[in-house]
Amino acid sequence: MEQPTRWYRSRRAVVGGSAVALVGLVSAAALMTGGAPILGGNGSGGATTTPAKSLTAPGKPPSAICGAAALNGPATPPAGAVTVTTSQNVQDLTVQHPAGTTFWLSPGTHKLPGGEFVQVIPKAGNRYVGAPGAVLDGANSNRYAFTGYAPNVKISNLTIQNFGVPKGNNDEGVVNHNSATGWTIESSTIQKNAGAGLMIGSKNVVRGNCLRDNGQYGFNAYNPTEVLAITVERNEITGNNTDDWENLRPACGCTGGGKFWTVTGAAVRGNWIHDNHGPGLWADTNNTAFTIEDNYISGNYAEGLIYETSYNALIRRNTFIRNGLGKGPENEGFPAPALYISESGADKRVAGQFGQIFEVTGNVFTDNWSGVILWENADRFAGSPANTSTGSGTLVNPDVVTIKTCNAKNIAKQPYLSDCRWKTQNVRVHDNTFNLDPEKLGAKCASNAGCGYNGIFSNWGTFPDWSPYKARTIEDAITFKQANRFYANTYSGPWNFIVHEQGNSVNWAAWQGAPYGQDEDSVIKVSGER
Repeated sequence: MEQPTRWYRSRRAVVGGSAVALVGLVSAAALMTGGAPILGGNGSGGATTTPAKSLTAPGKPPSAICGAAALNGPATPPAGAVTVTTSQNVQDLTVQHPAGTTFWLSPGTHKLPGGEFVQVIPKAGNRYVGAPGAVLDGANSNRYAFTGYAPNVKISNLTIQNFGVPKGNNDEGVVNHNSATGWTIESSTIQKNAGAGLMIGSKNVVRGNCLRDNGQYGFNAYNPTEVLAITVERNEITGNNTDDWENLRPACGCTGGGKFWTVTGAAVRGNWIHDNHGPGLWADTNNTAFTIEDNYISGNYAEGLIYETSYNALIRRNTFIRNGLGKGPENEGFPAPALYISESGADKRVAGQFGQIFEVTGNVFTDNWSGVILWENADRFAGSPANTSTGSGTLVNPDVVTIKTCNAKNIAKQPYLSDCRWKTQNVRVHDNTFNLDPEKLGAKCASNAGCGYNGIFSNWGTFPDWSPYKARTIEDAITFKQANRFYANTYSGPWNFIVHEQGNSVNWAAWQGAPYGQDEDSVIKVSGER
């Protein structure tokens, strides 16, 4: 029998340090169609940075790109282009022609004969355009498709497949293998390759592609020096991590639809990221100045989006549906959320925009294993043996605070005590809609399995023995001292919350009440509480 439905309305909210009475009841419809937030603030007295009228996440997946006619290139060669027939080797022709040449690959399957390390090495400004039905096939023999350091290369309307060694090429990519600068990859299908289908370097644009069924990632944004100012938009990213790298290299943290590592400035917009065998997107270690908006993120085995040991982002108007349903039941004791913010927040000392407030706003979360988790590992900091970002330090005060100076001698004094940590701080989770129907998630969706949670918490610090962050130090910091706030959200379903300490599950009233004071001005529609 269906349980009675109840709407909860908080009695008071804190604005700029003062308690005020709330009037009226904010609804999901108002939040998602331009109605003003109930407070119109940022949870600490400041103005909202995102206008309410823009808070509209995608209501359905975008049109499929994989297999769409829009991927077809020109049926005749562009003016001045060199035609490449299937009996010719596109690399041989690349060597023969000057920089800036356009190559038109004719319909049919193109190969790169001659051995494992035969690949296309473009010259600066080269363009490679596929005719309808043009396929560049590595036959599971060639390791890489396009390599080298030439800038400003463009690849469009090509299907690129079967490069790399099965269950090999880990942490490598087959297109733009060397993460060269200024490449544009557009309207192409990159599929069934080992490792990452695509590497992304500085000033790269990845637009309108089908990135599917690759062994490790659809793409990997990484360069040993730096990656700056990239755009990833309107792609379909699906079915990646077919080689199941978390089993090949347990706890490697190396799987999903796409990975970012040490990227400054990224626009990730309008993508459909679905059904990947791991997380959907993962920004891991010292990323900053990210705009992640208008994406439809659904059906990924693990988290929909992870933002880890990084800084300064705006995450808005995304739709998260049914993420984490594979990992969640296996990960009892720690929720597998749709959005996982791990040791990440806003810091004005780090390059790029969003240094004041890390916003999560205008998103819709529906029937994910859990919703939004803000987490900080008490034992993880630069110089700690528990730092899984091996060799990396924080981006704050880098001339003084390094992995070498964050040591037992220095760690208990400033600036090391503060700046050796990646911090979950200044995060505002507001004007989002959280929907949960446990019956749609199966019998394993129960509170003791970590299903249906939002949270702000850390673990009891224990390690290493010289750590100054032991006991409840970081639990107190993330919960009470680092300006993390949930507010002006709308909930539907039997939500619970983990707060302060890992494993400390509380209900709606406790989450809102003292000493936590979260979601004080939010509303919840509860049907069938657990």
